[in-house]
Amino acid sequence: MTVKILRLGHRAARDKRISTHCALVARALGAKGLIYTGQRDSDMEASVRRVSEQWGGKFTIEHATSWRKVVKDFKGKSAHLTMYGLPIKDKIGEIKKTKDLIIVIGGEKVPMEVYHAVDWNIGVTNQPHSELGALSIFLHEYFQGKELNLDFGKSERRIIPQKAGKRFA
Repeated sequence: MTVKILRLGHRAARDKRISTHCALVARALGAKGLIYTGQRDSDMEASVRRVSEQWGGKFTIEHATSWRKVVKDFKGKSAHLTMYGLPIKDKIGEIKKTKDLIIVIGGEKVPMEVYHAVDWNIGVTNQPHSELGALSIFLHEYFQGKELNLDFGKSERRIIPQKAGKRFA
């Protein structure tokens, strides 16, 4: 099973933090990679790669010049997260049957063409919200909570959960 994220329209000066957080959430909640369009951002890519190296797991980040080509060439199904989409609770059962999935999340204004290019337009709510919140909820529903117990294998850093304070292994 492969889940990848396609982040549309990254603007390096404005979106560095949110795009990085989309990658971190995607990684932590079970996705295998993030592809982004818009401006190439080597610093953001390096930051995400460092996290993967330090904290384990196999997560990729790459830049693409065309979201159309990414969606077209992906060997699986596609879901666009949008507040205009069909309710997640009505479609998640159908989507979970998909082995390979690319999840499209916006940045700047999403072109109408995206809505027609994907298999599903999904709303986690039909109210204004962020792509980061939508991605978190979607991945939780898709993986049915199993993403909360992922094993990232051998890593340089690992948190030892405790009631208070910070402890690393």
